[in-house]
Amino acid sequence: MAEARTYDANDITVTVDGVYLTGFSEDLVTVAKDEDNISVKVGAQGDVIVNKVNNPLGTITITLQATSPQVPFLDKLARTGQKVPVIVTNNGEPKEIGTATEAIIKKPADREYGAEAGDRSYEFQCLDLDIA
Repeated sequence: MAEARTYDANDITVTVDGVYLTGFSEDLVTVAKDEDNISVKVGAQGDVIVNKVNNPLGTITITLQATSPQVPFLDKLARTGQKVPVIVTNNGEPKEIGTATEAIIKKPADREYGAEAGDRSYEFQCLDLDIA
């Protein structure tokens, strides 16, 4: 029987332009390539070509609680369109890292007000996402 592993959300760190983010919501962070690494084409006679896709774009989505101290910082980045580095690290097992040296917030976070404080989600368009 395989040994059970433990995941701890406290092992996840996110830095944007050198600033450590805190006050994450339940969804925390998602790192995703915008396109597959390969595409496949099949000819009329069944010949197969595997094409390497060199698209470096990706998306990092960060979800913070409305009261996170970094919300104003990310709002400013969204307004200015400044390119910044973003690093997402899982320091647990397995160790994983997603990095972009140039990323831009696509738009300001939607704001939701009600009986409970709403989350703030920020989507970074990464111009050179590397997932390791």
